[in-house]
Amino acid sequence: MLDKYLIILPEVEGSVVEEWRQCLEQLKYSGTEGYTLVKLNVFVDSKDFAGYIDLKEKLGDTIINSFNKICPAFNITVHPPERPWKVSAEAGFIKNGKMNLESKIKDSVRYVVGMSESSKALWAGGFGATLYPEDTHSAGEAAFKQMRSLLESEEMSFDNIVRQWNYLGEITGCSDKGENYHLFNQVRSRQYGQYRKMMGFPAATGIGMKFGGVNLDFFAIKPKDNYSIVAVNNPDQVRPYEYGRVVLRGVQAPQFERALLVADSTEYTLFISGTASILGQDTIGIDDVERQTVITIENIMKLVDASQHFLPEGSPLCDINCLILLRVYVKRQSDFEKVKNICKSYFIGAPAIYIEADVCRDNLLVEIEAEFFNKS
Repeated sequence: MLDKYLIILPEVEGSVVEEWRQCLEQLKYSGTEGYTLVKLNVFVDSKDFAGYIDLKEKLGDTIINSFNKICPAFNITVHPPERPWKVSAEAGFIKNGKMNLESKIKDSVRYVVGMSESSKALWAGGFGATLYPEDTHSAGEAAFKQMRSLLESEEMSFDNIVRQWNYLGEITGCSDKGENYHLFNQVRSRQYGQYRKMMGFPAATGIGMKFGGVNLDFFAIKPKDNYSIVAVNNPDQVRPYEYGRVVLRGVQAPQFERALLVADSTEYTLFISGTASILGQDTIGIDDVERQTVITIENIMKLVDASQHFLPEGSPLCDINCLILLRVYVKRQSDFEKVKNICKSYFIGAPAIYIEADVCRDNLLVEIEAEFFNKS
């Protein structure tokens, strides 16, 4: 699991490529000696899908050329940061010596494998990024197939995925086949049903992108020793895969856990899925972004509280001081400042990135995911 994150924004306004070069320079001289970059998420603004493909190639080349020994697993998605910026980045690091790291490539996907005495870890992203941009169903099938092929090449499977990110173009948009989010859930259910043999699901986020079909990221772990992987639930929310007919409208339920605690005898990570202003299974605070933000944060803290019951004996408690990453999806640019002010008042000094994205329900204005880490 990762030890720390850095959030990077440009210093001077320019084109996406110009702003990214500024971010890359900051990343090179970020003061993270003793750590290795293993996962990099770059969020960009683009006017259209063709422009995104061009940016993906240009920015991807600069990443590959900048990190020779260990090229991080990376993904570039159309999630505009707060204006006036056109690019932002989220960089995840692991402490040197914690794992033996190797950078690999399969089917044009860059990924990182980490080996330790107790586990094998894998970070990867960008599956299906440019495939079938107008067809969510076909894009989802292709993305999952890519994921499965890579995992199998590393003697792993969908059972080893503990955290997954599902980025969907026009998430609430519809085709003659149905709503895009529902189509994706059908594909995910079929793939998990066929290739995931263990009970339960990964922690996950399902969030919109401006363009494209489906783009998937994941973190997987294959324990060799005494690892505990436990689903954590919020008592005030219905589990997503148990939603009733009123919410689902007769379609496939989303299959993910509200949070997943991954722990061994020395450290633990609490992966909190994309969380929104939902109590029971109902949206709370319709048309009120500030109330939705507060309810969302309260839901996150309920998961943190619930995780205490599953920590290994002798582990330090999980609390707000263990937060190493907050990623906040805001539906409207006009709401950024309101959401930021609330988040900063709850999570003082925590690494937080804010990006524009549609949420899986039309009446949801904000979604937040988080990662907590602590060690003995």
